[in-house]
Amino acid sequence: MKPAAASALLVAAALAAAPLGAARAADLPDPIARAELIGGWTTPSGTRMAALRLTLASGWKTYWRAPGDAGIPPAFDWTGSGNLRSVAFHWPRPEVIDVGGMRTLGYHGELVLPIELTPIVPDAPVDARATVQLGVCDEVCVPLSLSVRAELPKGLPADAAVKAALADQPERLDAPVRCAVEPLRDGLRLTATASLPSPGADEFAVIEVADGGVWVSPADSRRTGPTLVSVADLVPADARPFALDRSQVRITVFGGGRAVEIEGCTG
Repeated sequence: MKPAAASALLVAAALAAAPLGAARAADLPDPIARAELIGGWTTPSGTRMAALRLTLASGWKTYWRAPGDAGIPPAFDWTGSGNLRSVAFHWPRPEVIDVGGMRTLGYHGELVLPIELTPIVPDAPVDARATVQLGVCDEVCVPLSLSVRAELPKGLPADAAVKAALADQPERLDAPVRCAVEPLRDGLRLTATASLPSPGADEFAVIEVADGGVWVSPADSRRTGPTLVSVADLVPADARPFALDRSQVRITVFGGGRAVEIEGCTG
């Protein structure tokens, strides 16, 4: 297997779980998606900066890490990788997609998702292997299982497509945010009050927490001058109140084609 980006495997769609009849499944594009790992250069901190490049059939879309009213965000399994300690994702700004009164966040055509891999042995190659579960939609929605692999030695050149995706992340703000929490029968209600200028028209906020097992409702947001108040319900798997780590709350505010992101809030 070649050590560069082109060594990544093309993928096959796993359609067995899709609620489609044989005739409808035969109408789907082949392939719906192709995936590869690209990049892999060594950063000043010693990590390898790569990316998942997902190329979708015309008209198809996939989803951001917090998909909105509907959709399935990608989930990665790195079992079988070699010399890999940890993985961090750097999501580019998604499109705001309104269909039939439902607002989702995702990508049409192509997604380049930068992935920062930390090796166990700094100077040794990283053998990156991932199975990616994701949903893609056009007129119907289909679950896909994709496999990618690339060997990433130290010293690969920087990749222009990965650098562009890194530059297209939501703007980071150091804005004061207060998070008030009240218990619900099945979880918590979070009210985030942020002092920040509006990014633009049709403003809305997305609230995320670090625990992927906690469902977060779409936020109800309202603005008064420089203050944005966003309210969301947080429901864990056991549907009971829980302790929330406010430092791990992430708020992304969209509007006017922009997105700004704030990490952490105070009580």
